[in-house]
Amino acid sequence: MAMAQKKAGDVEKWLSRPDPATRLVLIYGPDRGLVSERARRFAVSSGLDLDDPFAVIRLDAGEVESDIGRLHDEVRMVPLFGGKRLIWLRNAGSHKALAGAVKALLADPPDDATILIEAGDLKKGTGLRGAVENAPAGMALPCYADDARSLEQLMESTFAEAGLNVSSDARLLLKSLLGGDRLAIRGELEKLVLYCRSQSRVEAEDVAACCGDIASASADTIVDAALIGNIDRMDAQIGRFTSSGAAPFLILSSAMRQFQTLSGMRHAVEAERRSVATVIASARPPIFFARRPVMERALQGWTSAAIASALDRLQAAVLLTRKRPDLTLETVRQTMIALAVIANRQASPRRA
Repeated sequence: MAMAQKKAGDVEKWLSRPDPATRLVLIYGPDRGLVSERARRFAVSSGLDLDDPFAVIRLDAGEVESDIGRLHDEVRMVPLFGGKRLIWLRNAGSHKALAGAVKALLADPPDDATILIEAGDLKKGTGLRGAVENAPAGMALPCYADDARSLEQLMESTFAEAGLNVSSDARLLLKSLLGGDRLAIRGELEKLVLYCRSQSRVEAEDVAACCGDIASASADTIVDAALIGNIDRMDAQIGRFTSSGAAPFLILSSAMRQFQTLSGMRHAVEAERRSVATVIASARPPIFFARRPVMERALQGWTSAAIASALDRLQAAVLLTRKRPDLTLETVRQTMIALAVIANRQASPRRA
């Protein structure tokens, strides 16, 4: 029997060719923008007119939870003019009555209706998620914040549809600015496409002019502030980043990546006796010009020993967020402040 769930990396492939035998699709995760986008994509793939109130019935989980019989009635209703229907339920979460109703429906799935449920982050094996994952007629699709690969795919498809080429500097700058929420990312890309509609190529100047206001909500810029000890700016950016709906864990992920890169560059300075300027200029992938001053300061100030200690601290923070998800934001904030304090202690530039 096929598993009634997909790993995050397999969701796009499944959505491109949904299994017609699936009667209930649960799309869930912390990235609400991605959940909404993928739900609409599945709804469109049904072939139904999404504006037809008889073919597409939209419900809110809160309303259904207080009147659980309504979901059953909608699913089992025989349409007056026949044909398939889509029952589209939004804003689901840890609703016990809803989970029970879904389990019952999946035990005896409808023939002429498909149920689509949008939900937030759900615990594995319990409640609504557990009910769907254990049913042959269901499919559970997780949505987590975009990783580098999926972000690259989204950028490529958006610019290709608009007939735009993108310079390498523009691409690097855009990736450094975009946050973690899929809906926000798509909005920024569409804004950039509109801004560049009269030209055939997107340059770094276009990105800076159009999307510069989202720099404050970028995980990488938060880490940059920590690297040079700018505590006030870093703390303010963490607030903006999380208030935009992005997952705080992405800050730790970005910090791990940047400190690992810094470790390799510092080794080139200390062991290979190369100058800071040479190491920055020859970095692969290239460091975008706007970030070079920050990286130069970080490379001069952070020793290999300090970088190794920072990576240990970040790893410990990652483990703590897994043990205590409820403390994720506080763990991230305290860890980044600690790194910024260390950077300040090493503020005197070390010329290599």
